[in-house]
Formats: sequence, C-alpha cells, structure tokens
Amino acid sequence: MTELHDWLVGQHPGLRTYTSLQHKALQLASSDAEHGALYRLLAGLAGRYIESFDEEPLPVDVAQQAYQRLLATVGDAERSLSASPSEQVKALNRLAATELV
Repeated sequence: MTELHDWLVGQHPGLRTYTSLQHKALQLASSDAEHGALYRLLAGLAGRYIESFDEEPLPVDVAQQAYQRLLATVGDAERSLSASPSEQVKALNRLAATELV
C-alpha cells in the first residue's frame, strides 16, 4: 500500500491516473489476498470516477478536489493496514462510502 500511495503522490490529477490506479489496485488485490477487499474497493472508487467523466470535459477544480480526496482516502487505507481488525473494518466501511465527486 505504501508503494501505491507514494506512486499516487507523484501523479497528475487526470483520468489516466485513475485508470492506472484501478489496474494497480486490482493487481494488488490478486497478490495481497489478506487486503484484497481494500484494494478492490479502491479499484471500484477509481472506476466510478472514470465512468463519471469518461468522454466528458473534466473541470480543473473538480479534478484537483477529487485528487486530494483520493490521496486522503489512500492514506487512510494505508494507515488502516496496521490497525486492529475492528479499525480495519471501519476503514473499509469509510472507503466503501467514499465518493470523489
């Protein structure tokens, strides 16, 4: 998860970043089964954002706000990995309820 967060910090807030994040999260879901639900939820979050703006103009302010929310969400997910099981479930529930726009 740290690698995913570090990668995301250096990215542009455009749709290509979300597409790459979705693919990376799905790969991690396969290779890190212990945290597969978290990675699948991240992939779904990215996918919903992509669907919202696919073939549509993306206002710069919307893109920047969504990107900042995504960074915070991935940071929260990263911190949850070392938390107690009940805190991990809470983090999964927050992630499941998150919308970027």
